Amino acid sequence: MTIYFYKVWQPYGCFSNFSPHGIHIQGTYWPTVEHYYQAQKFVGSIDAVIIPLIHAAATPEEAAALGRCSTRQLRRDWDLVKTEIMREAVLKKFITHIDIREVLLKTGDEILVENSPTDSFWGCGANRAGLNHLGKTLMSVREEIRNLLSLTVTYE
Repeated sequence: MTIYFYKVWQPYGCFSNFSPHGIHIQGTYWPTVEHYYQAQKFVGSIDAVIIPLIHAAATPEEAAALGRCSTRQLRRDWDLVKTEIMREAVLKKFITHIDIREVLLKTGDEILVENSPTDSFWGCGANRAGLNHLGKTLMSVREEIRNLLSLTVTYE
């Protein structure tokens, strides 16, 4: 069975980067993975001044809109680093929040797909033939967390 997710209020909404599960990463607290991800687009660029505005955005939708503004210059290496930045943030989210970590682990070996009708890079796109990088990231994080948990040793 394939598990599709998209909106925060839908089943498996905690898999969305817009879910209200903050992360501490690189010494800073971010309200959502979306806030963090959008801000990382501008690290070291001439438009890095937007980062505090993205960080302070009231909602992940607002953070996304600020990060997607086409008049701003992204960091030069963005296409090379964006998937690893996403993976780091998603892993941090599911390590930090036990409740959603359990939701992720209970998906077993099911295929996870971001059912975004507008994003064929992170999601499956309108025709469901997209690259689904967010779903692939979640499945990779699920496996890494399983491996970390299997290494946990209790001492008496």
